[in-house]
Formats: sequence, structure tokens, C-alpha cells
Amino acid sequence: MPDALPSWNDGPNKQAIVNFVANVAREGSASYVPPAERIATFDNDGTLWNEYPQYVQLAFMLDQVKAAAPKHPEWAGNPVFKALVTKDEKALAALGEQPLMALLVQANSGMTVDEYDKTIRQWIATARHPTLKRLYTDLEFQPQIELLSYLRANGFKTFIVSGGTLEFMRPWSAAVYGVPPENVVGSSQAVRLETRDGKVNLVREPTFEFNDDGPGKPMGIYMHIGQRPILAFGNSDGDQQMLEYTADGIGQRLVLLVHHDDAEREFAYDRVSRVGKLDKALDEATEKKWLLVSMKRDWKTIFPEAGKQ
Repeated sequence: MPDALPSWNDGPNKQAIVNFVANVAREGSASYVPPAERIATFDNDGTLWNEYPQYVQLAFMLDQVKAAAPKHPEWAGNPVFKALVTKDEKALAALGEQPLMALLVQANSGMTVDEYDKTIRQWIATARHPTLKRLYTDLEFQPQIELLSYLRANGFKTFIVSGGTLEFMRPWSAAVYGVPPENVVGSSQAVRLETRDGKVNLVREPTFEFNDDGPGKPMGIYMHIGQRPILAFGNSDGDQQMLEYTADGIGQRLVLLVHHDDAEREFAYDRVSRVGKLDKALDEATEKKWLLVSMKRDWKTIFPEAGKQ
């Protein structure tokens, strides 16, 4: 039988995944789970694709700010805008996340959701990582693509549950991960119903409606999926509550964390990182014996061959 996870090195973590899937999918097993209840949730940034040194959606939104700037002369006096233009990271850190997010949502509000969808598709088709020089859609993690396919082949329904916005992920999630847009759970910007040129549209408002990060992830799962996952995969403290929510369910559960410990093939970061910080969840993974997946030891390869999904 061909190996369904060829980019995973043989070892205890790969074997634990294979054993778990076999047990919950085999009728007659004491751990059998009906297909309708085989829910697997994956974080996106840092779990399914590269997030370092900058979240991909943040790169997109910064480009949106630059494009919108001519229509907003009032931004000239905005300290956040000044810091962004001059790439003053110390000033941005001192200003905090709230003023930055307020400016970012202004930059892409007023569009219809269809216009925004088109903008995302155009950007993601050409945008490249600043140091790896590859399209962001060539920076998904090949072992995770295989795992998603393996789970679906064994009757699982796979979902993305991310702190990124669902509007940003849905246009390309099916092509990159095989996860359809209706299976994407994320943060969301408010919209309003408006008639333009005789047609009913949804228009983006300059406010966030829901933050699907940290404690928001179990809430998002409940609201959008309606079932507790039996498998959850994350990589940071922002995923901790989703992993706990999964682990605390009845029956056999599998909880996993990606550990970015491969500075040669990707990046190495965890406890002190400003992106994808893995600190409290790392301690809990050790305490509760969650699977800590080492990029260095567990994955034969990190990224797919360029240009191929």
C-alpha cells in the first residue's frame, strides 16, 4: 500500500496519526467515530503555511493601505500611517495593535464583498514572500497538504479555523488546501446590505465583527461548525483554546502543534517571537502529552515543488 504521508518521516508522531485515524475510522473499533462526527480543525498561519516574518494577510492589508492612501489625505497626520510608510517597527509596536487594525480596516472598507474577493485573488496570484521569494501559495506545508487529503480519504471533514479573516482565506482555500470556502472559519469584518445600481450588494464596514483567535476559536467552531472537533492542529498560543476544547471532548482525541524549529529550511521561533508565539501552549503540550510535531525531525520536506500543489 502506498504511503499516504510520504513527506512525513517515520517515527512516533506519524505513527500516532496513522493509528488514530485507523481507530476512529474502523467500524467495530472501540474508538469508532461516525463520519458525520469526524471533524478536524486546522489553524492556518504557521500551521498550514508560512507565517514568518510577517503574517500573509498583514502583507496584503499593508498593500491595501498604500493603494488607498491617495483617497485619504487625512492619513498624512496619522502616526500609524507614518510608521507604516517609514517601516518604523519600533513606533508601530509602541502604538499597539488597535490603531493599526483601525487603519487597516479603513483601507478596504466601502468595497462590496465581490470587489474585495477580486482584489484578494489578484494579489494572491502575484504576491511573493520577502525573503523566500516564492508565491505565498507555494509556501503551504507539503506534509499538511498530505494530512488534509489523508483525513478526507478516511471520512473526515476538514476545516480551517484561523485568526485571519474568512474573507481573505475563502477565495483560495479550495485550490491550495482542498478546503471549500464554507469550511473556513475566521475573523470577520462587518458588512451592510446596500443597493447599488439597482443590485443588492454586501458592503464592507470599517469595523471588525468577530475575532476568531484565542478564546474566539472554540466560539467560532460552535457557531460555524456546530460540533466539537476530534482532531485539532495548531502552532501557537492563539490556538491553545481550540486545542483544549478538542482535547476535553468525550472519546479518543488527537491534538497536535507544529513546532517551527528548522532555521535551515524555514524559520526557527517559539517563545519570544512576535509572530506565532508558542509559549504557554508549548508548556501545556508537554504537560498533557499533545503531539509536538517538529518541522526539523518529522517532516522530510517543508514546501511543495514550486508552482505545484
